[in-house]
Order: sequence, then structure tokens, then C-alpha cells
Amino acid sequence: MAATFFGEVVKAPCRAGTEEEEEEEEEGRRETPEDREVRRQLARKREVRLLRRQTKTSLEVSLLEKYPCSKFIIAIGNNAVAFLSSFVMNSGVWEEVGFAKLWNEWCRTTDTTHLSPAEAFCIFYHLKSNPSVILCQCSCYVAEDQQYQWLEKVFGSCTRKNTQVTILTCRHVTDYKTSESTGSLPAPFLKALKTQNFKDPACCSLLEQPNIVHDLPAAGVLSYCQVWKIPAILYLCYTDVMKLDLITVEAFKPILSSRSLKSLVKNIPQSTEILKKLMTTNEVQSNIYT
Repeated sequence: MAATFFGEVVKAPCRAGTEEEEEEEEEGRRETPEDREVRRQLARKREVRLLRRQTKTSLEVSLLEKYPCSKFIIAIGNNAVAFLSSFVMNSGVWEEVGFAKLWNEWCRTTDTTHLSPAEAFCIFYHLKSNPSVILCQCSCYVAEDQQYQWLEKVFGSCTRKNTQVTILTCRHVTDYKTSESTGSLPAPFLKALKTQNFKDPACCSLLEQPNIVHDLPAAGVLSYCQVWKIPAILYLCYTDVMKLDLITVEAFKPILSSRSLKSLVKNIPQSTEILKKLMTTNEVQSNIYT
């Protein structure tokens, strides 16, 4: 783009776009039927599927169309998953309603029912005493080309203004933009980012500009909720330890006072003990394979 002396904006001539199109056309002409078949098979392999574990059949509609909910809590990554396992799932009876099957460069989700915290999985549950509360535990990587599929399979195309979404995840402290040295920051620490329709107070300070969030779930779920005017809040834990870590997991504890989680948590001291046992079990399993 360029501006003239008269102030109007005009397009500057550029051959970059046409050259790229010509290269793509040339590649398309060189592609053999075998190449196209390999590409189709790879695309099929990378499809995101939501299945019922008992029957291994796909859900006919999106998860939230099949199971309408008032609260949807999503934990992404080992530390967020361990937090929900210890403090929320331990306080009630949860029933699995489906799981996402994913295949990409960094992820091979497992079909087994007995999972360790280090395994890759994406499982959905609802609370048996209140099925309108749905929880997602996702410790697997969702590739960029799979993020829209994941959103489509989970949320579908309908607006869900009566649903409140809470997202928990972690980022490395070096991703946090600040004028201070990241070495002087008291990691781990929590920051929040919410949609315009989320009216409840956050349990920590809001994420400051110019910080941004990316990848699933932050960019995908939060953007979806902002567009469809769904109340949603993301709690982002900045930590210097990305593997399963007791101090990082406990950094999520302020969220237990939020309206979304407060009614779901029964016994915090008992949950803390369960968390410690989970960490010990994971350390033993890690030592077996190292």
C-alpha cells in the first residue's frame, strides 16, 4: 500500500502474489495421482473425531449440542489437568461423555481407560448430580490445522449465551511481556483474560498489553466465545517449569473461589493430599522410563 500527496491510499504494484499462485499451479500440474492419494490419506488421518469410548462411534452432533451445559470448564496441559483432577473431579462423581481422537506431529492420543498424567488425551465429562456441568481435560497438542475442527466438534455452530466457559492453561514465563527482567518475576503467577460478556470478577489481575495468547485453547476458544458473545474467562499460569509440577498446579488455587468452581469443590485439604499422591505417582512412573 502507498499514499499519494493528495492523501488517497493506492495499491503499489506487486508481483509476489501472482508468482506464488504460478508456483502453486506448477506444483499442482506436477502432482501425480499417487501424491494426491497420499495427501487425501494424510488429511483423513489428521481429522479430529469425537468418540464414545464404550462403542468407539462418532458423536452425530457437536458435544455441546448433544450435552447442553451451563458451565464448561477446560483444562489444557498437564498442570491444569492435574489441578482439575485433584480439586474438582475428586469432589463429585463424573461420567465420561466422549473423547477426542487426534493425530499430528506431536500427539498420538491413546484409547486406554487408565491414563497417567504424562499421557496425551482429551476427555470430556459431565457431573452426574448436575449434567449441565461439563469438564474437558486435554493434555494433547492440537495442531494449527486441527483447531477449527476441534472447536466445530465441541461447540458446533449454535450460539451458547447461557453457557459460561472457564479455561485453564500454562505458558512459560519467558512468554510474558514486561519491562522487568523475567528472572525477577515471582513465577508461577496467574493472569486472566475475559470476553466482554463475562461479568464476574476475575480471581487475579488481568493480562496486560502487549501480551497476547495463542494456540488452542486461548486463541480458539476465547475468540469463538468473544464472537458469539459467550461469557468466558481464561486463567493463564506463567511458570518456569512446564512439566508436571506441584508448585505450578497449586498456583491455580485462587480460582477455587470463582463462581464457576466454588460449588464444585468440597474438601480442599483432602484434595491437596490427593494432588501430592498424584505427583508422587507421576515421579515414580517418570523414573521407570528414564
